[in-house]
Amino acid sequence: METSVRARIRAGDPDAFGSLFDDYARAVHHHAFRLTGDWSTAEDVLSLTFLEAWRLRGSVDPDGGSLRPWLLGIATNVVRNTRRAARRHEAAVSRLPREEALPDFADDLVGRIDDAERVAALRSALSRLRRPEREVVALCVWAGLDYAAAAEALGVPVGTVRSRLSRARKKLHKYAGSGPSSWDGNPDHGRGQTDGDRVSAARPTHEENR
Repeated sequence: METSVRARIRAGDPDAFGSLFDDYARAVHHHAFRLTGDWSTAEDVLSLTFLEAWRLRGSVDPDGGSLRPWLLGIATNVVRNTRRAARRHEAAVSRLPREEALPDFADDLVGRIDDAERVAALRSALSRLRRPEREVVALCVWAGLDYAAAAEALGVPVGTVRSRLSRARKKLHKYAGSGPSSWDGNPDHGRGQTDGDRVSAARPTHEENR
């Protein structure tokens, strides 16, 4: 059945794309949030990802399994482009005359949900990784892709995913001051990057993985 869905996606079937969105929007949204740390930006990335998926529908292989790695790969590229655009915008703004800043009390009034707090803490350590290392952690640890699926999403060899993830784990042990169990686990031993309780510790509890 998945093969026929791929054929319909390639043909630009609106109903097939509607089903694709229903099946994977949540996974794409959470992946975007984990990479950006901002729910509003994640919403923008979600929209742009499916617009880009429509544009690239002809690149879908007629044969294959889940389209989740393909979509997460597109989302990863959208995040990269969004960050580049944000940096250009910040550079432009920095050249404008500065006005006197007014106090903003909004942050003191907005409650932080547990998921956002947990992700923020993890992102503190992740922010010290190189971008390719952050991406493999987001795909393998948080999104639960195995090595092959992560390689497909990023368009790199499986060995590159393994080496990047290995380097990322070592750095995270150092930066986060955590024991090996916090980031260990073999993506080839099933869909999740980690086992048992460690999965729920790394992912928002309300995410519905498909």
